Amino acid sequence: MNWNRSTKAAALSALWMGAGQLYNRQYIKGFAFAAVGAAAVSWGAAGLVRRLHGLITLGTTPRQMVKTGNQYRMTDGDHSIFLMIDGLIALILLLLLAGIYVLSIRDAKRQAFRAERGERLETFLESLRALGGRHFPYIILALPLVAALFLSVLPLLFSILLAFTDFAAPNLPPAKLVHWVGLQNFSSLISLQTWSRTFFGVFGWTVIWTLLSTVTTYFGGMALAVLIHQPDVKLKALWRTMLVIPFALPNLVSLLVFRNLLNNQFGPVNQTLRLLGLEGLPWLTDPFWAKVTVVAVNMWIGVPLSMILISGVLTTIPRDLYEAATVDGASPWQRFSGITLPLVLFTTAPVLIMQFAGNFNNFNVIFLLTEGNPAISDYQYAGGTDLLVTWLYKLTLNNRQYNMAAVIGILIFIVVASLSIIHYRRSRSYREEDMSV
Repeated sequence: MNWNRSTKAAALSALWMGAGQLYNRQYIKGFAFAAVGAAAVSWGAAGLVRRLHGLITLGTTPRQMVKTGNQYRMTDGDHSIFLMIDGLIALILLLLLAGIYVLSIRDAKRQAFRAERGERLETFLESLRALGGRHFPYIILALPLVAALFLSVLPLLFSILLAFTDFAAPNLPPAKLVHWVGLQNFSSLISLQTWSRTFFGVFGWTVIWTLLSTVTTYFGGMALAVLIHQPDVKLKALWRTMLVIPFALPNLVSLLVFRNLLNNQFGPVNQTLRLLGLEGLPWLTDPFWAKVTVVAVNMWIGVPLSMILISGVLTTIPRDLYEAATVDGASPWQRFSGITLPLVLFTTAPVLIMQFAGNFNNFNVIFLLTEGNPAISDYQYAGGTDLLVTWLYKLTLNNRQYNMAAVIGILIFIVVASLSIIHYRRSRSYREEDMSV
């Protein structure tokens, strides 16, 4: 086979990192790549196989009592979770090394092409200048990429893998080993009566909550913004300032205040109702009224943000459109539905989608106001107002059901990501780069 110089350089670098650079007589760069390759081989021979084996088996020796002479002592065995994390770190490092390996092959082939064309090869200093010049953005992006691999991708992969194990109380390391169970947890969530009743109940309420909280806060804020924006409304700045106060207060303070105001026994709201001869309502102890309460309180907190956002959009709509519509005999409702609503939705569609995703995972309002209560006897570790995210919290921190929590986390990610992508791609703000009025 008649190989040209670029093919030979690429083949040599494929056999060993840096060999192609040495073939191109780029000695400093070649020895640098070769050193990385030697370090990778040394690391791989020392621990890569062991770490990958630990990731596959999750350990073979549990903690156990061992007899030493006439006494028994406890010996530590394999810790399945540590083995899983070590294996994932090894995979990520292997991925980074694979990227350097491909880079060495491409560099050797590119420099050999230059030699075939009769061009001068880059010196080591020129390569460094190129890194600081045309390749500088890639160097800067590489740093957050590596950080994201270990701080975001690694925890994500770890939580996904937990969904396929039996890592749950009482089967917890280091006392016991964790085992791979395949899709058993997913099957249990759907088929087992206790888990399935809880899952479908919590999931159904999560969907209802997400729709109600998004619609009420968005269109409530739109109604206030449109009313204040009317030409005959006086003291606009005062009204906006007064209505934005609930948003200016920390959510923690507002939610704890509402929790005390709506206390069934001692809350001022029920005490006032009793003074008026009415019965107090079970705001936080009845499943139906608790759901009504969290939606109403969330509306109080979320409407000001939508009002501020939409007020800014309204100032960008030309007044000529409304004047022309008025001359044509359009009613106030027709001007709103034909001009205001389409333009506001067009501008704020991405924000509306973000609010939808945020409400699907709105932990603060539910947990600080009701803690997911009231309790439901048929539910497994969940209450009447629990969302999937608060149920996940209870499963992990309160009940140590890590495998089922991981399954729910995967389902939350799939639902939120898919709905957000689908709705965003269908929105006009995605399909149209610009809009002509």
